[in-house]
Amino acid sequence: MTDIALIRDVSPALARCELTFLPREAIDVERAVAQHAAYGRLLASLGLEVVRLPADVAQPDCCFVEDIAIVLDEVAILTHPGTPSRRAEVEVVATALETYRPLARIPSSARLDGGDVLALGRRLYVGASGRTDAAGAEALAGLVSPFGYAVVPVRVSGCLHLKSAVTAIGDAAVLANPDWIDMTPFAGVEVVGVAAEEPGAANVLRVRGSVIAHEGFPRTADRLAARGLDIRTVDVSEFLKAEAGVTCKSLIFRSRQ
Repeated sequence: MTDIALIRDVSPALARCELTFLPREAIDVERAVAQHAAYGRLLASLGLEVVRLPADVAQPDCCFVEDIAIVLDEVAILTHPGTPSRRAEVEVVATALETYRPLARIPSSARLDGGDVLALGRRLYVGASGRTDAAGAEALAGLVSPFGYAVVPVRVSGCLHLKSAVTAIGDAAVLANPDWIDMTPFAGVEVVGVAAEEPGAANVLRVRGSVIAHEGFPRTADRLAARGLDIRTVDVSEFLKAEAGVTCKSLIFRSRQ
């Protein structure tokens, strides 16, 4: 079996991306393309097979593939993104994923972004955010419960997605900014807080025993390294302007072929 990293190229229209919490800043698209390429090389260096999908100038946010699907061992669930402008992204990702998994879909009556879904074992923590509603969480629960997964809602108040504020650094450990979400549902989970001066640092990507972090959050990275974690840093500064981070730009899963 092979570990896959599904990524999608940066749209030339990235500067017109959707924004909710941040004021719009100028995005250097050429630099973003270079950062995205470095991100892909890092994933490959960790032993993943990087599968690239082409960008679309009509889809400014298309490189943020994490929002479009939740890939579990048993099934790939296509989301119904909370922002209407992103719903055209789904079919390209669906075509790529059907090679690897049976597909299921969140209905159009619900809203769910993959950036609001954090898997810890058989628990799927689902952010109640501006992009994901209760109907989305309920629809996800209905699709995953036959496989033994439980959905745990989490209130998100200070950021775009759940994974903007909390991500996995172990099987039962997370890195979090508790000011942005309700941490009550994480009772029993080990929580490492971000450095106070780096509120956006909670978005990290755990891959094959390593943890990928943005290079601009060194104090939080030092906290993780002090725990014995293998920290790999990459520059995603242009994507931070788009309310994105290191998890947003890939779907990581194991091929069953």
